[in-house]
Formats: sequence, C-alpha cells, structure tokens
Amino acid sequence: MKKILFVEDEIRFQKMIEDLFRVEGFELLSAYDGESGLRMAREKSPDLILLDLILPKRNGFEVLEELKNDQQLSKIPVIILTNLEGVRDVERAFSLGARTYLVKANYSVSDILEKIKEVFKENESRASTT
Repeated sequence: MKKILFVEDEIRFQKMIEDLFRVEGFELLSAYDGESGLRMAREKSPDLILLDLILPKRNGFEVLEELKNDQQLSKIPVIILTNLEGVRDVERAFSLGARTYLVKANYSVSDILEKIKEVFKENESRASTT
C-alpha cells in the first residue's frame, strides 16, 4: 500500500481527500502545518508528499527546501497543491524540486488522484530503467 503524506491546514479538504484515497487503496498521513509535515516525513518515510504552500509554522516553500536538502527525503516526489497561482510561485516550487504543481481551484479531487497515480507510474518507470 502506497503511503501519501498530505500537508494541508484545511481540515475539511484533508478529510475529503483522505476518504477518497483510502477507497483507492492508499494510506494517507495527515499533517496540518509545515513543522509536523517535516517531522512526519522523517518518521514515516512516505512514498509521496502532497504539499500546500500556505501553512502555519513553516510555509510549503520552506518545507520543500528542507525535504530536498535532506539526503533521505530528497527522493520522495512532492506534488504542490495550493491556491497560489503566481508564475513566480510555480517557478520557485519547481526550482526547489517539486514534481508537479496543482492549483486547487483548477482540479477536482479525482484529477488530483490521477496526477498522483501518474507520478507513481513515472517513479516505477525510472526505477526499472536504472
């Protein structure tokens, strides 16, 4: 079972995603701020991180930077899921190592699920060619 860490401070959105992902056979770990997200990433070694950028305690950019600078965590794919649509935000996220950038308002929960499945497939392809 693939483990996904979802770092998001909107509890209702967390719950909606969690319910769907469980039905799809994923284990969802929830963190509600940047600090607990980093701690859970270190403790639970998720297969993928779904990360909001606007978070209490540490914003998503700080979390992403720390993840990518940590040798153990740097290989975990990170999908940004946020309401920030600015070109600079998108460029910054990709420069820090995000795999995909999704604006919440533009994607349904099932679209998000499909993007996650795509990232898992890409990772499996990469692993089989190395």
